Amino acid sequence: MTRTDWTRDEIAALFDMPFTSLVFRAAEVHRAHHAADEVQLSTLLSIKTGGCPEDCGYCNQSVHAETGLKATKLMDVQGVLQAAAQAKDHGSTRFCMGAAWRNPKDRDMDAIVQMVEGVRGMGLETCMTLGMLTPAQADRLGRAGLDYYNHNIDTSPERYGDVISTRTFGERLDTLENVRSAGINVCCGGIVGMGETRADRVGFIHALATLPEHPGSVPINALVPVKGTVLGDMLADTPLAKIDDIEFVRTVAVARITMPESMVRLSAGRESMGEATQALCFLAGANSIFTGDKLLTTGNAGDDADAALFAKLGVRPMAAECRVAEAAE
Repeated sequence: MTRTDWTRDEIAALFDMPFTSLVFRAAEVHRAHHAADEVQLSTLLSIKTGGCPEDCGYCNQSVHAETGLKATKLMDVQGVLQAAAQAKDHGSTRFCMGAAWRNPKDRDMDAIVQMVEGVRGMGLETCMTLGMLTPAQADRLGRAGLDYYNHNIDTSPERYGDVISTRTFGERLDTLENVRSAGINVCCGGIVGMGETRADRVGFIHALATLPEHPGSVPINALVPVKGTVLGDMLADTPLAKIDDIEFVRTVAVARITMPESMVRLSAGRESMGEATQALCFLAGANSIFTGDKLLTTGNAGDDADAALFAKLGVRPMAAECRVAEAAE
């Protein structure tokens, strides 16, 4: 039976294991629950960029950031569906849509529902991240057939207030509960490399691994320091500006061991990782990536680079029907 009662001491002990032993254990757990050499390809589209009132210190879409990013209105439904069709043509099996909102307005829900229904009708898994959701909004997305809702906890409960002040950690958990209650799979992870300590990474994994149900997807991002954001300016040109590759792989491995059935996704920051680091992440249990040239507003490795890496490693993209069938069960 999958555990949701991990202690911080147990998770800290995993982080402290000899690196090769930790990766080996994570690989064993991964192979017990997932195909060894398959990686899910997901595409992320910003359907509404910038102008977010939240003050997340890592985000260039915040109105508090001075990045020159121009705010846009919500995309029209047809434009989103065209982008989804292109993503499917490039091998993606999940299409994720993100809007820079604190929370969606009820007036936007009709268009949001049409996007979900249209993308799902193409045979793609659907995921959205729109900020906080009320129970009624979550129910409506659930009825529309939304497969996953992304709402990251970002970091440990103790570190959270140093990164964000406009939304509490508890409010994040409230939205996750609303999503679960609506029958939607949870996608929840966070960001490492924000100047946090090992203890914070332990707390971050502990918070995820002790949720009432493990997230169906756990995106692990490496901070992309953007000039003009609080963290981007604070960490620029310091040793803290990039998390150590081995420590990043350790975080992936501990996520895999503690949440064995979840999809563990390499998300933002992958474009700055070498092939060896990504290969170690796959060995340690990562089995999902965002593909394409862009993640919301930051760069990504790109389809060609991913295809070349997969060919070199003997990794194959996960077939659409594998995950769609699971989501329907």
